[in-house]
Amino acid sequence: MGRQRGPEAERRRPWFVRNMSASRARGATSDPGHGGRRRAWVELLAGRVKRQQLGPEGEQKVRGSAVRLLRSHLNLGDLVLEVDGPPREPLCLRRLIDCDGPGAHTDLSSSLIGSALRDQAARLGVPAAVLSSQVVASGLVQVCEADAGPPPKVLMMPDQRKKLSSLFEIAQNLLAQSMFSRLSFCQELWKVQNSLLLEAVWHLHVQNIVSLQELLESHADSQAVVAWLSRDLRLLCEQTEAPCQHADVARAMLSDFVQMLVLRGFQKNVDVRGTVEPEWMSQVAVAVLERMLASALEALAAGIQEGSAAHKAVSCWFSVFSGHMYRSIISTESPKRFFCHTLTQILTYKPVLKVSDAVQMQREWSFARTPPLLSGLYRRLFVILSPEELVGCLQEVLETREVNWQHVLSCVSTLVICLPDAQQLVNGWVSRLLAHAFESCDLDSMVLAFLVARQAALEGPAAFPSYAAWFQAAFGSARGYHSCSKKALVFLFKFLSDLVPFEAPRYLQVHVLHPPLVPSKYRALLTDYVALARTRLADLKVSIENMGLYEDLSSAGDVTEPHRQTSQDVEKAIMVFEHTGKIPAAVLEASIFRRSYYLSHFLPALLTPRVLPRVPDSRAVLIESLRRAEKIPPSLYSTYRQACSTVREKPEDAASRREVEPSCAEEPLGLLTTALRELRASVTDPTQHDALSAQMAVISEQLRSALGLSEDDSDVEGAPVQLSVRAPELQPWEQRVVDLLLTSFCQNLMAASSVAPPDRQGPWAAHFVRTLCRRRLLPALLSRLCQLLRHQGPSLSASHVVGLAALAVHLGESRSALPEVHVRPPTPARGLPVPELFDILLPCRTQESSALCLKFCTAAISYSLCKFSSQSRDILYSCLSPGLIKKFQFIVFRWFSEARDPPSWEDPASSPWRPLCLPSADWRRAALCLWKQRTSRELLQREGLRLTYRDWLQLELEIQPEVDSLSDTERRDFHQWAIHQHFLPAPSATGGCDGDLEVACATLVDVLMDFCQSSRSYDHSENSDLVVGGCTGNRDIFSRLQEMAADLEQGPAPLGHAAPRGHFLFGVFCRRLQALARGWDVASRLQRQRELLMCKRILLGLPPSVLVGSPRLEQLAAPDCNDFFHLVNSELRNFSHDGALTHDITAHFFRGLLNACSRSRDPSLAADLTLTACQTQCPLLLTSALLWWPHLEPELHHRWRRCSQSPLPAELRRLQEAQHFAASVLSPLAAPSTPGPAWLCAAALHFVIRRAGKESIRQELGQLDGQGEELLVFLFFFSLMGLLSSHLTPQAVGSLKALDVCAEVLGCLQRKRISWLPLFQLTEADAGLGRTLLRLAPDHQVRLLPVAFYSLLSYFDKDALLQEDAFLHVAVNMYLKLVGLFVAGETGAVWTPAHGGELQAQAGRPRKPDNKRSSFSAAVDTSVPKKELLRCGRGNAHMLTLLSCL
Repeated sequence: MGRQRGPEAERRRPWFVRNMSASRARGATSDPGHGGRRRAWVELLAGRVKRQQLGPEGEQKVRGSAVRLLRSHLNLGDLVLEVDGPPREPLCLRRLIDCDGPGAHTDLSSSLIGSALRDQAARLGVPAAVLSSQVVASGLVQVCEADAGPPPKVLMMPDQRKKLSSLFEIAQNLLAQSMFSRLSFCQELWKVQNSLLLEAVWHLHVQNIVSLQELLESHADSQAVVAWLSRDLRLLCEQTEAPCQHADVARAMLSDFVQMLVLRGFQKNVDVRGTVEPEWMSQVAVAVLERMLASALEALAAGIQEGSAAHKAVSCWFSVFSGHMYRSIISTESPKRFFCHTLTQILTYKPVLKVSDAVQMQREWSFARTPPLLSGLYRRLFVILSPEELVGCLQEVLETREVNWQHVLSCVSTLVICLPDAQQLVNGWVSRLLAHAFESCDLDSMVLAFLVARQAALEGPAAFPSYAAWFQAAFGSARGYHSCSKKALVFLFKFLSDLVPFEAPRYLQVHVLHPPLVPSKYRALLTDYVALARTRLADLKVSIENMGLYEDLSSAGDVTEPHRQTSQDVEKAIMVFEHTGKIPAAVLEASIFRRSYYLSHFLPALLTPRVLPRVPDSRAVLIESLRRAEKIPPSLYSTYRQACSTVREKPEDAASRREVEPSCAEEPLGLLTTALRELRASVTDPTQHDALSAQMAVISEQLRSALGLSEDDSDVEGAPVQLSVRAPELQPWEQRVVDLLLTSFCQNLMAASSVAPPDRQGPWAAHFVRTLCRRRLLPALLSRLCQLLRHQGPSLSASHVVGLAALAVHLGESRSALPEVHVRPPTPARGLPVPELFDILLPCRTQESSALCLKFCTAAISYSLCKFSSQSRDILYSCLSPGLIKKFQFIVFRWFSEARDPPSWEDPASSPWRPLCLPSADWRRAALCLWKQRTSRELLQREGLRLTYRDWLQLELEIQPEVDSLSDTERRDFHQWAIHQHFLPAPSATGGCDGDLEVACATLVDVLMDFCQSSRSYDHSENSDLVVGGCTGNRDIFSRLQEMAADLEQGPAPLGHAAPRGHFLFGVFCRRLQALARGWDVASRLQRQRELLMCKRILLGLPPSVLVGSPRLEQLAAPDCNDFFHLVNSELRNFSHDGALTHDITAHFFRGLLNACSRSRDPSLAADLTLTACQTQCPLLLTSALLWWPHLEPELHHRWRRCSQSPLPAELRRLQEAQHFAASVLSPLAAPSTPGPAWLCAAALHFVIRRAGKESIRQELGQLDGQGEELLVFLFFFSLMGLLSSHLTPQAVGSLKALDVCAEVLGCLQRKRISWLPLFQLTEADAGLGRTLLRLAPDHQVRLLPVAFYSLLSYFDKDALLQEDAFLHVAVNMYLKLVGLFVAGETGAVWTPAHGGELQAQAGRPRKPDNKRSSFSAAVDTSVPKKELLRCGRGNAHMLTLLSCL
């Protein structure tokens, strides 16, 4: 209604006011002196400056005349509104009220207004208080109507407030003198309620003239009161959000009104649900609040536009649910009861949807799709109510009321998103619902449990388990709720069957592929349901058989299109094949149980024609593996190969394939950019921290659209992330999205840090990182981080480094929820947590990479110390990668000499985080500041994070000297400080060496060998210095080992007569070799061979005296070589060739021997004793010397002449004589007698024959007549080893030539009737022959003696051998061992295709007479027990065939 003064309004005014107004009008007409204008009282008195001098009687007479004059012309309505005064002079009511001046009486009876009101009341016959109330009410109405034009208003103008203030001051004085009736005043106001402004009512309430409660209670019609107040409150909400200068007044009004309504409407003893008749005021207050909420919900349901007046009004009303508005009454329970009542009203607002509608539509009610105003209202309600109270309220409403399912399920989504403990609470709630449902067959509880679980699962795995996981956990085991009885099973399957017509395909697929666990006797129930579900899926044109191999059943979204899912299956299968090297189990299962999908979808996608790479990639290898496994039809494979041979990749085709996917169009990317921009505004505003969860949900939704992800892109079975560090792969559209996200994170962090430190920035960063950790997005994120940090690090700005460091910290915070990362070369494929990935991405090899690593580590440690300063240390430590913390210490030690001094503790409050956020960050100052900070020092001293001696060596080995920040001299000085001053004296508990130089050397050797065998040593530049074994790294570290080894050798002798411990180096080698797996497979042998190669390289790089202990001058004992002998016999022997070690280690031993002997009192005796011990303890050293004697002899002579003038020691001369004997055998001269042990001469002769390379040695063997039987037996043994070496070593003498030599030696033995069979029965138990020969041959060649035995089958003399009692036993034993080798696959190295031709040639060459060969073969065949042949298995038939060929 309007506020104009019409006839009706005039009639509603009090009669006395109307009379006075008429009198005033007549007076104004009869005043010609001022042109019809009535002058103010002050103006009339202004001209009477000069006062007349009157006596007492005159003054009394004038006073009486003045009183009569005023009484006859007084207008009370205008008097109370008289507010005008001199410019800039405030109105002083006392000047109007008191008749006297400053010394007037305070009694109201002496005042003008009081006197006038009393006189008027007496004349009219009404109480003065009633008259005063009517006069003030009339004045209030006049003030409100002063600006009564449209549109309707509830706020006043400034001049209205000024007049109202004067009027209320008069009213307060009247109240103080008991001349004001509140009830009469309220009744007068209700008569003109349509002209009353809400702000005037608020002023009455605030200034304690008439409270709002009094005003409302004075009206008899509660419905009219509710309608009037609700209407004005809506207007107030609209005008509050409108741009005006009175917004503060409007907000204060709204706050006071709401507080009063909540306090009066939700008192402790009032039951608003109607079980007890409420008081009238409480009923009105609750009705007003309910009507306001209902109008807001109705506006939301109508779909209001953002920015409209209705949207602003709803937003304003929802703001009254902020907790700070109830600070003055928070001590009462009224706000909590009000919030609970509000939540109940929301959940029960217009319950028109059925359960079936909820089942079909709940996807549309997720948190991201809920109107922001409604989700914001939920979040405000969650602030006051505890999580337990929220769940309790939800449960009570759902059990007792008809509900609005959209509001209920959107509330559940908001609950699981915004409350950290909601998952546990919702899980417990759902469990209780299921238990109650199965206990009493309550269908309502069952429906509610499924709806709540599905709705929570829509919000992703970070908030709640996927629906598939929940369904399996609830019904997939014998402990499920349904397993208690048949009645429960029937109830479950009837419920699921009733849902089928309304179910989304995803849920049906979950039920079919992960069905409830059912006892076999009730299997029919499950079968019936599965048939029904399959029928429904067929109606929906969704096939179970054509589902993808790795399809995500946890998603509630639409079923993925077949072609897209198939391509994802192929990529996943290739990724699994790359990791395992085997055909994925899912592919094999599909080829058998899901053949339709496998043949019609998977194989065509896998066999897409393309240009085949020259080096087969993972896809090609997988296809070939499937073909060999007969999993690809031959016709399909041939078609694929033919198509690949004809395909030619055209530039335009390649361009079309690189086209950006339609799901990554500009529109979704623009929406994502907008959402990220809005997040930045929330991050920098501390008052908006409670809205971060909602904003991140919006970003997650836009991110899903931009990448074309499924509804729930969860981590299926924790599949590890595959990452190639050398060449990280990233699709263009993925890179755009990831760059946008990373840029936003860095910018948000810098903006937030400019406002507050990290510990006061709220949880936005953690929420942001959790959004990035999606199954499809995480690999792209890590690949991009690899590109930025490892390949583009120097180009990153300070803000980028700081932002990425903070990102790494929050990834560490979420490490338990992240999958492992399998990093491909240069690091072996092994699983490691995501935080430890940064240790690989930030090497310290060059000056540039070290600088980036220092910046990153400084920023990460500083951020984590500030972010988690108030939390437990365990959380802080778990967020940081130990490798990065150690690298920080390593670089600070290297670069800053002041850091090498003892630490000086700084103020713990000083933090380097603030300098890092400046545009030009001083990283040197920040790193030193962090280094000296007390908190960081405590962090760096924690076990597991402290830089140990071993850690330092590992990092220092990676340094490339040519691009190091330190010069050669600086680097050497730093090494000396680190080893001798820092780590060597430090206790072992802190990562030091306890002052033991031997421990320091042993650790260095251990780390050096680890480094040389790791892929890190192969990832340096080609110009790096060599360390050992072809590996690259910091050569200076090996120099430090040489220096420390020299210090140990030149150090003082140990005190006392304690037995020597042996050299530390061999202890390291022995421990490492024992840790390796022993086996005859190729992998184990290669690993052990590489380890031994490292051992040998290190030994060659150290002084030769390491191999031979140094005897003291006062001692006559031989040097202690036991450690080296043990290494040769146990390890090096197995990798020797043809009975000898390599030249380098052999020469190194003899150098060390002569050097050690030179320090003895009797060098010749010491050398003889050592070489004599070699004959029994390590004969391989002597045979090695014989092999390399032409190269070794000159050096030995030269070294011996330097230490002694006497001839060579006797044992060295014996070696020289054995060499001369062997050479004489091949000369035309007569051979002398054997100069020493027969096996030594046989070895020398074998090596000379091999070097000579003759086709036949029959003549030379004739010269051995009279030399003894042992010489020929040993020569035969060495020939056998040569035969086996020719098969195993490609560069060795051909197998046919070696076989001829063996045959001729064998023939010589057989002619002389010398028994040679014991060579095939050697054991360690043999005191002489067996032990010596077994120490001359590698173990694998001894195991292959059966091959040599049967290689000589055609050369055996039947007549002679059949007379040998042991022959058949040896032949059968060799045959069984040969079959065992064949079955175990260990003969492959001998019977290779390369030697197949030689065997065929051998079979065609003339040998002994066939009758001898065939008869012997028959003898062997009939002598083998049948049960033995059967026990050996299928290999017998193959070996018998082989024997017949031989």
